[in-house]
Amino acid sequence: MSNSKMFAQLLPSLRLVPKRSASPIARHVRCYAKPSVAPLPASPARLVQSPMRRSPWSTSLQTRTFSASAAVSHGHVDPPTPGEELYVTFIDKEGAEHKLAVSKGDNLLDIAQAHDLEMEGACGGSCACSTCHVIVLDQEYYDKMPEPDDDENDMLDLAFGLQETSRLGCQIVMTPELDGLRVKLPAMTRNLQSSDFK
Repeated sequence: MSNSKMFAQLLPSLRLVPKRSASPIARHVRCYAKPSVAPLPASPARLVQSPMRRSPWSTSLQTRTFSASAAVSHGHVDPPTPGEELYVTFIDKEGAEHKLAVSKGDNLLDIAQAHDLEMEGACGGSCACSTCHVIVLDQEYYDKMPEPDDDENDMLDLAFGLQETSRLGCQIVMTPELDGLRVKLPAMTRNLQSSDFK
């Protein structure tokens, strides 16, 4: 027997009975029950409702708060404050020099991307790839930088054209000590997340 036929046979045997319940919404709800079933008596304890308890369908709109992580925009740097500029020079793959005024606290990956230099940064600056590999041209500046940690050294092992003064651009943060830094972009990069490397 199909569901529609069974429902058509059952429908006449049901009658409309008000449902007894303490909740505000249920007081106004009617339900179908068989005539042989008597409605439940309302006990006084069920009619008393705690003042703290509210129905989710109450007339006043209840709002839920929504939060999201702050948006991280890679390649975005604020222009330096006049008089507090730091300078870094990038030498691109064609040998052209790009001397840029930057702010303290900017890293080389964000600086390069903000100025449309060819630095990929496939991992978004999380030190999980070697595509922001740069070569520091002056040993003096290289020595002023904090030592690379294990994560950076692991990624540098994958870099193309690794040299003694190689670093990841996302890990070089500009400080007054690094004012005048010169870095060279390697001839190519290895992106192990790319389909070319399987």
